[in-house]
Amino acid sequence: MSLTMTRAEREGFLAALHVGILSVSEEGRGPIAVPIWYWYQPGGDIHMVTGPNSRKAEALRAAGRASFTVQTETPPYSYATVEGPVTLTTPDFERDIRQVAIRYLGERGGEAYLAATGSTGEGSVLVRLTPERWLTVDYGKQYRAG
Repeated sequence: MSLTMTRAEREGFLAALHVGILSVSEEGRGPIAVPIWYWYQPGGDIHMVTGPNSRKAEALRAAGRASFTVQTETPPYSYATVEGPVTLTTPDFERDIRQVAIRYLGERGGEAYLAATGSTGEGSVLVRLTPERWLTVDYGKQYRAG
């Protein structure tokens, strides 16, 4: 029995609410791997926002590629890792910043977070990772099969 997710399963899993781990190689160092909020719609790119001069933005510009992982925190464990090229552009405040804050913190929490941080998105960078390779496991399949 395969524990690999189908295309529909992996895309649905990635679209669900998880904190992602963005991993990028860095010359002369180990890869940087950092938690990050994101949004994804099945069949599309993974979208994340970061500061333009952050270590991760600089590493992304240099590498041009990244890996991204999401996982469950409770058994039976599941995870999806995606690898592919990245592009850095200007984010849309409503879609890429406000809606993502609300996605992770709820309406009130997201609005409070934006107000507390003074976030307007100005100067931020939208990172788009295009999935080329997937590695997935759903350990729950071994229990559902029996």
